[in-house]
Amino acid sequence: VRLVESGGGLVHPGGSLRLSCAASGLTFSTYLMSWYRQAPGKERELVARINTSGNSAYYDSSVKGRFTISRDNAENTVYLEMNSLKPEDTAMYYCRAILYSTAYWGQGTQVTVSS
Repeated sequence: VRLVESGGGLVHPGGSLRLSCAASGLTFSTYLMSWYRQAPGKERELVARINTSGNSAYYDSSVKGRFTISRDNAENTVYLEMNSLKPEDTAMYYCRAILYSTAYWGQGTQVTVSS
């Protein structure tokens, strides 16, 4: 199983980024998909989660209204659209695939929000 994140980078405050997580080696459409982030010196935290069909999502209060999670089961990919980025959004962003007690992590992509 592989989860490969991409799309991170350096962006100014107020800017936007779109993260992608391409999955392989699993039946993607059966997995709950999530985005987490971890800032230096802090614990990893859940940012957003989307159900298997893509019609229901959860967002942490810190990103609600600014971030949008989506998935394309035909392309085995989950996305995180991030708008109105703030310096406090700076972190390594990870995707996670979950099916009951089985979970897989990607290697992460760095997002830095700075002027």
